[in-house]
Amino acid sequence: MYVCLCRGVTDSQIKTAVSEGRAGCMRSLNQELGVASQCGKCGKEARSLLKQTLQTVTVTNAA
Repeated sequence: MYVCLCRGVTDSQIKTAVSEGRAGCMRSLNQELGVASQCGKCGKEARSLLKQTLQTVTVTNAA
């Protein structure tokens, strides 16, 4: 599913960037993929997905 239409960024790309440690906050996600850098409408969804993925990665690494 596309999260950022302006930059063509999908939820899979965001999850991958977070899982690989390339993005751990909105600033790094913006720098890595360009999310929320134009119109900003995707910011809320991207932030939610970032938070959800960070929680999943943390739980997976702890196990």
